[in-house]
Amino acid sequence: MPGRLTEGVSVSAGRTIAVGTAAPGTTLARSARSRPAPPSITHRLPGILSRVNVAAKKKIFAVQEYVSLSLASLRFIFARPFYAQDVVQQMDAIGVKSLGIVVLTGFFTGMVLALQSSVQLKTFGASQYVGSLVSASMIRELGPVLAGLMVAGRVGSGIAAELGSMKVTEQIDALNTLGTDPIKKLVTPRVLAALIMLPVLTVVSDVVGIIGGNVIAAAYVGIPTEAYFRTVWEQIASGGFTLRYIPNDFIQGLVKPFIFGGIISTVACYYGLATTGGTEGVGLSTTRTVVAASVSILISDYFLTQIMLSVLGT
Repeated sequence: MPGRLTEGVSVSAGRTIAVGTAAPGTTLARSARSRPAPPSITHRLPGILSRVNVAAKKKIFAVQEYVSLSLASLRFIFARPFYAQDVVQQMDAIGVKSLGIVVLTGFFTGMVLALQSSVQLKTFGASQYVGSLVSASMIRELGPVLAGLMVAGRVGSGIAAELGSMKVTEQIDALNTLGTDPIKKLVTPRVLAALIMLPVLTVVSDVVGIIGGNVIAAAYVGIPTEAYFRTVWEQIASGGFTLRYIPNDFIQGLVKPFIFGGIISTVACYYGLATTGGTEGVGLSTTRTVVAASVSILISDYFLTQIMLSVLGT
């Protein structure tokens, strides 16, 4: 009869289909229990760990590639041929063309420092020390950090976009074909220019920041310019001197931008040379450069400050 189960066959609507032996009283519950159970969390865990392992290896490999690129770019500074014209061109692009934004940022930062500090110091009757606070803040911290962040945003993104465009258009491969090392030709001049120009930009930022503080001190607080700059010098002298003539504040304020310049240039070159995926990849490399360089500057600033305080004792 239709639908009748027999040992080994099932006859339904004129079709014969081979099945296993079905005992009387077989229920759907038994069929459900016979299905394989879905994989549990313990079965999925090895797959998750494998993906984490692959991601961790990629990050470690990226750090290794970045360190190798940085060391190679520094080593090529002392190797021939030396591309002096490219270095001068990059010094103009990194230093001279960044001068406007650094001056603007430093000047208004000094004005804000003087304005805010005058309000707090007035409470204690110590408004005459506005110059000391502005000079210490600008020379030790804000000058190097702000100059580094401005250069990272303007120059770092530009370097990553330029090298990234060369990579996706196969110009880097063309250099290799011609027997020219891309690191020596493209990376080393940019790194050397950043190492030279970022301390110069920091000095400019410090000077205009102190001048901006003087404008607020004279116009709003009523501190004479002579008294303002006297407190500035007293603050610099109070930090002590190295080799009897070099203020420790200057050492701390110029070592940091030197390190920041190396960070910005190497990070930008690394992401630029690692660009893939056409124009979309160029934009992604630019964004990663600005974020990575800015975060690296802020993190390294803390550790550099700790080291400087331990070594110089100021």
